[in-house]
Amino acid sequence: MSNAETVRAFINAWSNLDVDEIVDYFAPDGVYHNIPAQPISGHDNLRAFIGGFSADWKNVDWEILSLIADGDRVAVERMDRMIVGGKNVELPCFGIFEMQDGKIREWRDYFDMATFTSAIAS
Repeated sequence: MSNAETVRAFINAWSNLDVDEIVDYFAPDGVYHNIPAQPISGHDNLRAFIGGFSADWKNVDWEILSLIADGDRVAVERMDRMIVGGKNVELPCFGIFEMQDGKIREWRDYFDMATFTSAIAS
């Protein structure tokens, strides 16, 4: 699978809300930097972090708007749609993936936190 295909599969995996499946896309020492939170690394920490914030998510559908791959880098513009705590959320996101041997070595995800918090507060 190419790096672009791996990232597409990873993004689609979020619809399943299976934390183990999601974390398996990362290298053992892989890093997830959900800007503006602190970077999280390693499978155990990733499982705890992702499982914690996604525990009350439902109906996740992350739409890829554009994807650009260049060697071990994949850039993805997305519209993330989900129900969080019973509230509909539409969150524009941009992620940069640094790949290594078919796994995510680092994922930096950028979004406007106010867009997310205002959606779940309404």
